[in-house]
Parts: sequence; structure tokens; C-alpha cells
Amino acid sequence: MSGGRGPAVADIAVVGSGIAATAAVIRLLRQGHDPLWIAPELVAEDIPGEHLSPAARPMLEEIGASGLLAKACHRAEQSVFSAWGSDRLAERSGIVHLEGPGTVLDRSVFERDLRALAIASGAWPVAARLTDVSREDGYWDIEVDDGARIGRSAARFILDGSGRAAVVAGVQAPDHAARFRSDRLVALCAFLPQEQGAAVVPTRATLLETVPDGWWYACLLADGRLVLNFYTDPDLLPREATRTLEPFRALLADTSYVARWVEEAGFRQEAPPNLVSAGTTWLAPAAGEGWAAIGDAAAAFDPLSSHGMTTALWSGIRGAEAAAGSLGGDSAALTVYAEKVAQGVQQFLDSRAAVYGSERRFDGTAFWKRRLAPEIVPEKIHA
Repeated sequence: MSGGRGPAVADIAVVGSGIAATAAVIRLLRQGHDPLWIAPELVAEDIPGEHLSPAARPMLEEIGASGLLAKACHRAEQSVFSAWGSDRLAERSGIVHLEGPGTVLDRSVFERDLRALAIASGAWPVAARLTDVSREDGYWDIEVDDGARIGRSAARFILDGSGRAAVVAGVQAPDHAARFRSDRLVALCAFLPQEQGAAVVPTRATLLETVPDGWWYACLLADGRLVLNFYTDPDLLPREATRTLEPFRALLADTSYVARWVEEAGFRQEAPPNLVSAGTTWLAPAAGEGWAAIGDAAAAFDPLSSHGMTTALWSGIRGAEAAAGSLGGDSAALTVYAEKVAQGVQQFLDSRAAVYGSERRFDGTAFWKRRLAPEIVPEKIHA
């Protein structure tokens, strides 16, 4: 296989370039394993999802990555302002967490630095795309394409960090695993620079504001740009929402506090927003004989949780430990891991119901009706 020195048959293969897969690789290396890492090169572009919970710090320390947060392109989270369930803004200070304040990341820089740490720790990423995987006689047959040729390898165990696509789980379904979805939330995402010569110094803060068809998230990055996301359901999006500037501007005009922040600080929208999936989905179970899902492949949560990257780190580290334990003869390792993922999903669903339930001003609209229903029945979807 090109791009690495992976053995013909690896004990553990890790699929994915994201936070979960990279954390898993680092954890395995620190345990003395030499994983086969199938990891396409990261694209240098803005990545939505920049809030790192303070609960992530112990996990970063566990894999020797806490120093990555010291770069000037990241900043400590000072305050969060919220107009949720009320017309008035409420403030929560970032210092109230027992673990200290959270961190507002430049997500693309953080992911590149984490990959560099994995390589410095001894990883040899195979910069290729997984094109086929199958299991026979206790081994996984793995096919990849690096753009120049097709390569093949094998592994006893696969950690699937391929994101919401969950490609390995797709092989397991429908006999051994199923994918569930509790909503179809999407996000329109934009990064807004400040006008040159603007006299206002923007507040280093995060702002949440609800509207009849969803909710807004605005956050100032360390480089002075404003991350601006609108969360809604696909059928509620205006036409041409990702093709022209006007639909996003019209949606923004319906807000009170977010629109005022954008206008008074002189932020400008230069391009139409991107559309990304943001719904809550999960795999059940998240592990089985010879495989485990990590990161979004295991569970992807509504961004309201602000724990996406923390969950990715946790699942990458604990999934790696479960894989190593399983190969080492611990018959319960994968079951325990899958149960903890399931517990985390249920805890999130309960918490999400309470938070969405606290907003009752828009009970009559489609978006809030869907989230205020007394019971949300997950929908099975193909992995």
C-alpha cells in the first residue's frame, strides 16, 4: 500500500482522518501497537464545530495533546450569551466549569496539529480512500485507492472512524448493527470577516438565539472572524439558500441579537453558506466481533450538546482500548464500550429534550413541534 509501511496483515486498522481516528491511533501507539492507519489527507479549509468542552482536557492530556491548545489561533471561551426561551439575553461565564473554561478552536489547525502529533508519535498514515472492505475467516480484507492505484491489505480488527458514513458498519448491517436517526437537523454555516477599518472591537463571546424555524449560533474566533450557523430542518430551508447571499441574509434579518452583532461590529458575508448535516444519529450496537465504531460513525449529536469533539476524543481513545483489549483476550471489552456509547446517546437525548423543551414561544411551528413531541422515535437508516 502506498503512503505507509503498514504490514500485510495488521492487528488493528484505523479508518479515518478526523479527531476520533487520530486520537485512536495515538492511543494505540502509546500502548505499543502499530496500527494500519487509512487516513486521506486533510483539506485546508474552514471546518464547522469549533467549541471544545473543558471536559476534553483530561483526554487530551491522556494522549499527550493538551499542548496543542496553546496556539494563538485558539482562545479560551469567556462568555456565552443566550436568548433561548426568553426575549432577554442571559449570560453564562466560561469560568463556571469545574474543569475551567472551554476553548474556541481554529478547527482545521487543531486537526492538522493532531495529525502531526500522531505522525511524530510513529504513525504512518496511508493517504488513501477506503473503497471496499469485507470480512472472512476472522480477517478484514481492505481495499484503498490513493488516486494512482488500488492497494490491498488485511487486519484482524477495524476501528471505523469514517464519520457519519460508517462504512464498516455498512458491511455489518443489517445482521449485526443498525443506524438510527432522531432528527434531520442541518446547518447553514458561514465564516464572516470584519470590514477593514471597522471601529468596533467585537466581543469575544458565543451567542445563541432561537427563531420560529430553528436557532442561531454565532462565535468569535481568535483570528477575528465570526462563525455564523443557522440550524433548521431541510424542508424549512429557503430555496437557493446555498447558491446566493440573499436567503441567508434574509434569515439573519429575522433575528434580534445576532443580526445586531453582525451589523454593529461590521462583519460581512462574502459567499453563500455551506450546508452540513447536523442531526443526531447513532449506531446500535457500536461494536461487534472484530470491529468498533468511533467518532461520528458511533454517534453524532445535535451541536446543541457542544460535546462533539469531546465525544470524538473519548470514543477514539476508549474504542482503541477496547480493540486492543478484545485482541488481548478480554471478551467483555467491546460489549462494555458499546454499552457506554449507548448510555451516552440516551443521556444526550434526555438532555436535548429538556433544552428544546425550555423554548415554548414557538410551539406552533414545525421545527419546534418536532422537538417538543413527548417521544421521538428513532428511524432506522442504512449505514
